Amino acid sequence: MKVSFERIVPSEKSSFRTLHNNSPICEFKWEYHYHPEIELVCVISGNGTRHVGYHKSNYTNGDLVLIGSNIPHSGFGLNSTDPHEEIVLQFREEILQFPPQEVDAVSIKNLLELSKYGIHFHHKIKRNMLPKLRTLLESEGYRRYLLLLEILFELSQCKDYELLNKEIMPYTIISKNKARLENIFTFVENNYDKEIKIENAAKLANLTLPAFCNFFKKATQITFTEFVNRYRINKACLLMAQDKTISECSYNCGFNNVTYFNRMFKKYTGKTPSEFIRNYSSNKVNV
Repeated sequence: MKVSFERIVPSEKSSFRTLHNNSPICEFKWEYHYHPEIELVCVISGNGTRHVGYHKSNYTNGDLVLIGSNIPHSGFGLNSTDPHEEIVLQFREEILQFPPQEVDAVSIKNLLELSKYGIHFHHKIKRNMLPKLRTLLESEGYRRYLLLLEILFELSQCKDYELLNKEIMPYTIISKNKARLENIFTFVENNYDKEIKIENAAKLANLTLPAFCNFFKKATQITFTEFVNRYRINKACLLMAQDKTISECSYNCGFNNVTYFNRMFKKYTGKTPSEFIRNYSSNKVNV
């Protein structure tokens, strides 16, 4: 799993960038990255994984998330299946200049401040925003910029959202420890389906066991064991979406005990595996 800095170039004759991704997901690299631009991601339909800052979870039936400047995140096509379609806006905060007397602009500034935690908007808001986002893709000149302001203002008035992180992840944590974290993430990615010993992860990071535990907790805000369990449960959710049985998901994701798997699944998703499968089949789950 790579952690990289992404350089964003505004669209032609524009102060910000718009993307309309509807190609097969195999054509994109959905890696963990960061950039100074604030990003609004609208997944029109489909399922996948949202990984924003310290937060990692699955989404179904599309998604709408606002991600703050320099907050590490993965592309929303991660663990997705075709067809995958999304609209993405990427802009720097400095293009949004408002006079001090513009009272309504305060709500947009507050929205951008909250975006540092990652904001997940509910499906109803995504449906309401989608026509404006489609119109923005087809617009040019100043009309395009006005639509961006209009979208941000409407989002700033919404109450149906949740913050994905309890703390802001400084991108410096990722950038300063990039190689070490990449090695650890890749180690878990390649071995989640079998026993993972924390001593091996510490050795990979070239740290003593106590030093590794302190480093990982500081970098991710969770313990290494919790990170592994979350990763495994995330993979189990994806297998369930492919009609695998609970026991298959348990053993294929490194859990040797179905009872323990059920307990961990409930802990991290708030639902039992059976509840997840029932809700997923009716497109109501949002883990």
